[in-house]
Amino acid sequence: MRMRGRANRSRCFCSYQAHFGDNAHNSDSNRLRELQINLKNCGFLCRFCAVFLLTTIPVARSPAAEPTIPEAAADIPESPGCRDSGYLRGRLYGAIELTLDWTAGALQCDGMPRPAGKGVRLRFAGSVGADEHRIAIIIAMPQLGRDSRRTEYASNVTVIEEGRGRFFSTVNMNNCLTDVTALTTIDGDRHAIGGSLYCLAPLAEVNGDSSISITEVQFSGLIDWSAS
Repeated sequence: MRMRGRANRSRCFCSYQAHFGDNAHNSDSNRLRELQINLKNCGFLCRFCAVFLLTTIPVARSPAAEPTIPEAAADIPESPGCRDSGYLRGRLYGAIELTLDWTAGALQCDGMPRPAGKGVRLRFAGSVGADEHRIAIIIAMPQLGRDSRRTEYASNVTVIEEGRGRFFSTVNMNNCLTDVTALTTIDGDRHAIGGSLYCLAPLAEVNGDSSISITEVQFSGLIDWSAS
């Protein structure tokens, strides 16, 4: 792939598996076909190039299929705050235009094992707008375990506009990748976790026909392995 900017005429080269298809592989979705990227064996430069491509190509969308509330939107206990070093930084585009710059004082975060111990879920939330309604971002990593030594994990991501009944979620494990750069013990079952989230395709609205895009989000939060 080669892309040339008008200003600095920069070039970007990478290779990855891509195809046009519906949102969910092997599904009977009636959505129009969209560019889909396979994250397997795709490094940081490749992800960056794919994000650039996807954010510069207009995508035609049809009304969403029958709504299904994503698994990641299940109730997760809210903590009053994060460690002093907790933060969430990034940008949302599309149906929600928002710059995220939440630090420990304004940030709620929690992390716990997923049902049946299959990986973990991280929850970050903060207040936005004049009415101070909350936006919650939930990152589910089914392959992250307590003793994991890998750094990259395919992820399910859900964005919730609380109080307004809006849910945006990935439809499969090929859209988002979390690069875990820190996983350290705080005390007992609690661990600090930090890293970056990359999503190469928009998150479709579960109960509507819009979508949001997340190119990169950096975070620092908590996992409590004893939570249920």
